[in-house]
Amino acid sequence: MKTVTMMLALSLWLTSCGSNDGSNASTDSSAQAASSESTGGNPDYDPKRGTGKFNDVVISPTLDKALAEKGKATSDVKCGSCHKLTDEKLVGPGWKGVTSRHTPAWILNFMTNTDEMINKDPAAQAQLEICLVRMPNQNLSDDEAKSLYEYMRQNDGVK
Repeated sequence: MKTVTMMLALSLWLTSCGSNDGSNASTDSSAQAASSESTGGNPDYDPKRGTGKFNDVVISPTLDKALAEKGKATSDVKCGSCHKLTDEKLVGPGWKGVTSRHTPAWILNFMTNTDEMINKDPAAQAQLEICLVRMPNQNLSDDEAKSLYEYMRQNDGVK
């Protein structure tokens, strides 16, 4: 009797696990592909700004030293263990020249929307291939991200 009960339970389990023949998965992927083809990809995605809440970021030509100091303090706590201020890779890439390689919006979006940027952005994915470590989301506030950006500008020689 115990054997019959076990066989019945096993067959019910196999039937419930095997009842999805994958047609939903192929339907979903077909629908996504059709949607992507009809819209020409993701119309909201811009590789120059990345993906996130920052769009048109206006940056002063001169450095805000107080904001850069706040950025240094944030960097010391949240960023310094993985990033150097030179172009040398530590765990993550070095910060030297980053403000000339990427737009302010891209950098701010990457800092505040890390996971989605790594999933969607080719430049972020290329860095991941080099560094082999996914940048953790540091849960930066917008103000912390802006101060870090100002610190990066100071590191890149903005006066």
